[in-house]
Amino acid sequence: MPRTHHYQATVTWTGNRGTGTSGYKAYGRDHAVTAPGRPPIAGSADRTFFGDRDRWNPEQLLTAALSQCHLLSYLHVCADAGVVVTGYTDDASGTMAETEGGGGHLTEVVLRPRVTVRDASMTAAALRLHEEASARCFIAASVNFPVRHEPQITVADE
Repeated sequence: MPRTHHYQATVTWTGNRGTGTSGYKAYGRDHAVTAPGRPPIAGSADRTFFGDRDRWNPEQLLTAALSQCHLLSYLHVCADAGVVVTGYTDDASGTMAETEGGGGHLTEVVLRPRVTVRDASMTAAALRLHEEASARCFIAASVNFPVRHEPQITVADE
């Protein structure tokens, strides 16, 4: 029987400027994302949609979630395969297309992990394991747009 896991988050709108949603430009998009035992995340809309550029927007958070999930899956498959990763940074980017009527959707996310491995003998496996990590990523398996990978592998102390 498959195991199930449950996750909680509370989103609280903090953008009421005194008149609520009396007009599209009358209210703030600010909100707080919280979960039990976690620090709050200051959220808003993208600046294009009258949000606060200093706060996280949902599109950034989804892009970050995909990057985090890939990182965690990748570290797992590398550990299982004997590939010693000593550094990992990902400059992920997401692309959203607006649709008529005010909607939109992400069209793709590109992950650009820069991975450092302990020695040169691990380079080929380190590169190949991104595909397996992607297949194991829970978040990537849950989205309906492509998640591409452009990894770079370097060797420590080279």
